[in-house]
Amino acid sequence: MKYQVNITGLGTDALAFLGDETNFIIIFNEDAPPELAEISVLHTKCAVNEKIQAGDTLKIGTKEFKITKVGEEAAYTLQKLGHCTLDFSGEESAFRPGCIMLEKGEITPEDLAIGTNIEIY
Repeated sequence: MKYQVNITGLGTDALAFLGDETNFIIIFNEDAPPELAEISVLHTKCAVNEKIQAGDTLKIGTKEFKITKVGEEAAYTLQKLGHCTLDFSGEESAFRPGCIMLEKGEITPEDLAIGTNIEIY
């Protein structure tokens, strides 16, 4: 396991980016500043145990997605702040340096319930 956390909360606008035109979530350690916590899926703290790279698998609850690209800053911000953008658009190039790009898939509010695991392996 490269990374494993549990969802502890959802900011008031954490699900605002799920949909047809945008399809991503922002994750952050549960001690995120309030202005960032509002737009984030909050989770327990955890160290990144190994380098995260394209070809790895991200699992949220029971849903699995292949990682297609890791933005140049995503590994650093995930390690330091538990922060990155998880983008489910299926694109193979990172839109922003802090993105982890994933194969196209659907994430619903039910998938992001408090207590759900987020894992990368």
